[in-house]
Amino acid sequence: MSTKTAIIAANGGLFDAYKVFNIATAAAATDQEVAIFFTFEGLNLIHKEAYQQLPMPAGKEHFAEGFKKANVPSIPELVGMAQEMGVTFIGCQMTMDVMGLEKDAFVDGIEVGGAVTFLEFAKDADVTLTF
Repeated sequence: MSTKTAIIAANGGLFDAYKVFNIATAAAATDQEVAIFFTFEGLNLIHKEAYQQLPMPAGKEHFAEGFKKANVPSIPELVGMAQEMGVTFIGCQMTMDVMGLEKDAFVDGIEVGGAVTFLEFAKDADVTLTF
């Protein structure tokens, strides 16, 4: 029986993205089944345009040099890594409808579903996190 990790990505900033994809890839690397539900601002983390230019939070610009020195992958690279590792991405249908966004605005390979879709996965998850 494999361990399941369910993650809700509800915030769309750069630091949020690093938290979500760091945990997701770490869990996948330890053979856990992982799904991320992207809702509201969290959709920025998989939006084809937005995820390439997530801004550094004001006053935190000094982190940019640290990321570079530590060879931390970019968000698009982390998204690709997560997908290669089998992490399931679920875009929130309701939020996409509210924002007038279509599936093709997001990275390839996402599922689109509502809360029930995510809850079906999360109901027997061993770890559930929200960022």
